[in-house]
Amino acid sequence: MTRQREEKKSFFKLNNYYDYTLLFLTIFLVCFGLVMIYSSSSYVAQRSDKYNYDAAFFMKKQAKNAILGVILMMIASKVDYRKLTAQVGKFKLVYIFYIFCVILQMYVLKFGQMLNGKRRWVKFGPLSFQPSDLTKLAIIILIACLVFKAPGQMDNIGGFLRIGVYTGPAILLIAIANLSTAIVASAIVGGMCFVASRRKWYYGAALIAFAAFVGIFIKFFSDGYRSSRIQTWLNIDTAEGGYQIRQGLYAIASGGLTGTGLGDSMQKLGFIPEAQNDMIFSVICEELGIFGAIVVMFLFAMLLYRIYIIALNAPDLFGSMICVGVMIQVAVQVVINVAVVTNSMPSTGIALPFISYGGTSLIIMMAEIGLVLGVSNRIYHKRTI
Repeated sequence: MTRQREEKKSFFKLNNYYDYTLLFLTIFLVCFGLVMIYSSSSYVAQRSDKYNYDAAFFMKKQAKNAILGVILMMIASKVDYRKLTAQVGKFKLVYIFYIFCVILQMYVLKFGQMLNGKRRWVKFGPLSFQPSDLTKLAIIILIACLVFKAPGQMDNIGGFLRIGVYTGPAILLIAIANLSTAIVASAIVGGMCFVASRRKWYYGAALIAFAAFVGIFIKFFSDGYRSSRIQTWLNIDTAEGGYQIRQGLYAIASGGLTGTGLGDSMQKLGFIPEAQNDMIFSVICEELGIFGAIVVMFLFAMLLYRIYIIALNAPDLFGSMICVGVMIQVAVQVVINVAVVTNSMPSTGIALPFISYGGTSLIIMMAEIGLVLGVSNRIYHKRTI
């Protein structure tokens, strides 16, 4: 009998699980993004001395960011994510990280690099980055930690309001310079709290209150350009500020079902301003057609599904909530970007994850995927030997 038990134990071996599917999906999307950045920016880049007449200018910069992103992703996947809750002096590491991001948000409003009339960038020598992207990561980790410490608190509105008090300062600071990013951060907060709670009734009231707050903020505390964007959206055919969206819609329409072919977009030839950024999805639709766009959406759906599976099987609530936060951020940014390109909502500056040009967004997003892979690496499963 003892021998049979020993044989049964040796037949199964506990192993660490690592989600290579998620890893390969992420790398594929990044590589696909590099191809589309080159395709959408090469014509403009090779005709401007600002970009050294180099057709691959934007692709090269994004490739460097991608390499750094891969390094951070692999480091994050191998470091135990639970160390984020470690005590450093009198405070936990997660609180120190969050406070640091809040300080960065205050710094950028006063001393940040001016770009298009807004201070959103912090510059240190040759390096510059957007603190708002780092702050979204800090919010995800903070909420995951708070829920992990007291999971029952989310079953009542008091727990939800407590989370709002913690994250409110960071979101308000982001909103001053970048309302669209603040909306994404708010969606992360609301989504994570909704998932953590067993009672959902008060989220409807919170959503109405949030929509009212955004409306009041735009009406009384924001610059006029935000109101003008709404007017442009409502009158896209005649509004002067609707030029970029109209050109994007022309690109989508001309692509048809199968597209004009990779590299053969006409609207990228100076018609769509900075096509490699937020409007890159319109170039994808034009060159690869509706079929190509559906494939891209399918890849994002697969990536979100893998994060969902890891969240379900995470070894603890902290890891599970980190996965939920990353999943919500990716999903919200994809939905908003596609909605803007198709004129389903007013224009924002939200990038298409892993594909749009933008170093800070790419690097931080890949680091977040690294955290999710780190959670997956702590999942144990049985393997037959």
